[in-house]
Amino acid sequence: MQTFTEIVTLREQIKLHKREGRSIAFVPTMGNLHEGHLTLMRKARELADVVIVSIFVNPMQFERSDDLNNYPRTLEDDLNKLTNDGIDMVFTPTPEVIYPNGTDKQSFIDVPGLSNILEGASRPGHFRGVATVVTKLFNIVQPDIACFGEKDFQQLAVIRKMTQDLAMDIEIIGVPTVREMDGLAMSSRNNLLTIDERQRAPVLARTMRWISSAMRGGRNDYASIIEDASDQLRAAELQPDEIFIRDSNTLGMVTAETNQAVILMSAFLGQARLIDNQVVELTIDTHEEHPTESASENAD
Repeated sequence: MQTFTEIVTLREQIKLHKREGRSIAFVPTMGNLHEGHLTLMRKARELADVVIVSIFVNPMQFERSDDLNNYPRTLEDDLNKLTNDGIDMVFTPTPEVIYPNGTDKQSFIDVPGLSNILEGASRPGHFRGVATVVTKLFNIVQPDIACFGEKDFQQLAVIRKMTQDLAMDIEIIGVPTVREMDGLAMSSRNNLLTIDERQRAPVLARTMRWISSAMRGGRNDYASIIEDASDQLRAAELQPDEIFIRDSNTLGMVTAETNQAVILMSAFLGQARLIDNQVVELTIDTHEEHPTESASENAD
């Protein structure tokens, strides 16, 4: 496995692969790798000749400095996992390499309509930071394919729209969420959970499945469903952050034309903010005649 910290040397090696006709798949990460990340890379390996992974904790997408500083960094262990998994190239730049003039003077990418709703409304600038760094990484790597996890549902939607809007010749592949045996979605932030919190964490996924079951059973009183779900989370000592039920294609309100909805959930448990989502196929009986407001709670 080749490791690069500078843009110029990485580009030189990528050009060699391209001149020899090899296809490139790219998996951008912030490190602290787990089985979910490795699943993305294995999918990338199925689809291309060369797999490139980046490890970069992007300061531009963090609203709070303490959240950025506390993000787990496990580079040595990550590199060992990538080596064992047969990754071809890894890019591990510093913030100074990605943002040589600092984030305040960096040109940015803003995806209208998707970046400032739902999670974007409660985390101003977050998706601008995501879109900007992903665009910059895309320009550096020039991949044919890029793989992202469906666990970050809104992020994936933002990246797909950005790629389409900017006419990037990159195929975006969404990879299903990888879960622990008890249903908890794999996440680097799970490492922040204590033993007791880890035992309670699967309540988020169970509550999400309960919402899905209620919707498939014909309930369309979404505000009441969200209120009941919030009570279930509190009963397990999780602090509800946001719960939305939206059209899975537009992330707008569910309407009579919506065929597929998505449940988007987040909750705080100790120091960790857990997120999850589930897509739900709708029948005519589970539609409202008018758009229904999704509910959210901010823990601040």
